[in-house]
Amino acid sequence: MKKHIRKYVPRAYGIFFNTVSHLHPGLAARQAFKTFSKVRKGRPTREQQEFLEQSKTTTEIVSGHKIQVYHWPGPGNTVLLVHGWESNSSRWKNLIHYLGDAGFNILAFDAPGHGNSSGQYLHVPLYSECLGYMAGKYQPEYIIGHSVGGMTTLYTHYRAPQLPIQKIVTIGSPSEFHEIMEHFKSLLTLNEKVMESLESYVRRRFGVRIEEFSSSKFIRESQVPGLLFHDRFDTITPYHASERVHRHWKNSILVTTEGLGHSMHQEEVNQKIISFLQE
Repeated sequence: MKKHIRKYVPRAYGIFFNTVSHLHPGLAARQAFKTFSKVRKGRPTREQQEFLEQSKTTTEIVSGHKIQVYHWPGPGNTVLLVHGWESNSSRWKNLIHYLGDAGFNILAFDAPGHGNSSGQYLHVPLYSECLGYMAGKYQPEYIIGHSVGGMTTLYTHYRAPQLPIQKIVTIGSPSEFHEIMEHFKSLLTLNEKVMESLESYVRRRFGVRIEEFSSSKFIRESQVPGLLFHDRFDTITPYHASERVHRHWKNSILVTTEGLGHSMHQEEVNQKIISFLQE
């Protein structure tokens, strides 16, 4: 029953947006983007919360959201961790142990609508506002982003090149926003009128065309060293996303894995990250 519900609810949304688009295309676009940005999970479980409470915590107010910040103090350089969609900072538990043992000063924060932060919606420009604020205040030498967190990191680096970032790591991250929107279109069976209205809405609201919102374009002028991880059989984010970013990122290394999945909590990944940061 749950499987059938998951299958038909998105289509019901699509029928609604398709119908509304003929009379009120702007309204259809706004509501479709709101649905696209809605966070449906990512709050911490009891076990995850127990881990997060081992850190020193504080909150920051960014773009009207209360953002939960976690700090595992260390004597070394500062590493800022940026989680992915419908996740939270506890996803870094394994890596945090490695970083702590290596003496790094570790920071993480929950995105709006995720973990212990306020809100119900998230998109990359909002996430980037939060990341830009955190990077400006806490001055990390290194940023590590998983999935959408990696995409957000590269976008933030592009729009705020003055931030003193020395190295960037991305893990299973997407590159092209238009591919994400194509998946959204397919999932909800949206018509072309809705998609055209969405294009106009995104351009007006964020000042960029969907086709131009691309990590592979954002990173082209960067001189910062980068390490990219992507599993060839990733079922969440296609492998070619990191291939494309790597081709345009002059000072980057792409680590291709097979069978490690999308999350990549494995020891070999964590050890490579530590080695890269210590070089």
